[in-house]
Amino acid sequence: MAFKPLHDRVLVKRIEGEDKTKGGLIIPDSAKEKPAEGEVVAVGEGARKDSGELIAPSVKAGDRILFGKWSGTEVTIDGTEMLIMKESDILGLIA
Repeated sequence: MAFKPLHDRVLVKRIEGEDKTKGGLIIPDSAKEKPAEGEVVAVGEGARKDSGELIAPSVKAGDRILFGKWSGTEVTIDGTEMLIMKESDILGLIA
């Protein structure tokens, strides 16, 4: 299924964190937090100003991003869990 977000929304796939600590301890699934890092899969065309002028999005497909812990709405597309969030929920790009 092809999915294209509308307006200033972004489709994000979470990037799973490490299964071990730096000391080598294995972290069980019940103790893991959901990662706040992801990869942009698709981007809407952008928001509009009151004048109707289009504001281009700052991110593009393939960008690695950091987002807030409670950001977005979880959805399943083609069997993959993803997030749909507004571009303003993105905290920054990871270089």
